[in-house]
Amino acid sequence: MADGALRGTRLGALSYETDENVRLADRQTVFYDCTCGTTIELPFSVEAEIPAIWECRCGAEALMRGGERPEKKPTKPQRTHWDMLLERRSIAELEELLEESLETLRSGVDDFHASSK
Repeated sequence: MADGALRGTRLGALSYETDENVRLADRQTVFYDCTCGTTIELPFSVEAEIPAIWECRCGAEALMRGGERPEKKPTKPQRTHWDMLLERRSIAELEELLEESLETLRSGVDDFHASSK
């Protein structure tokens, strides 16, 4: 073992530093109230931009005490698979493809039934 090795210590699990000459950042405590009745108490730096809404443990949105709910940003409606399909094909093309697929399936089913007899 090397001469400089530390014996009997758990490296990484224990710090030998002290809090002497350490100045913590100025903090403020902000309270959030959830609709489920929970109150959330969070410390923030005085210089931090404080969010108006915080997610509660229950999954709901908790509003900052004394704050106003921010306006929701307009969002685009979510595109479905059907919407994307209609961007590529017309209804007439889709009906034609459906008929072709049904004919293929029907002919395959008839061949299966005939071979099993």
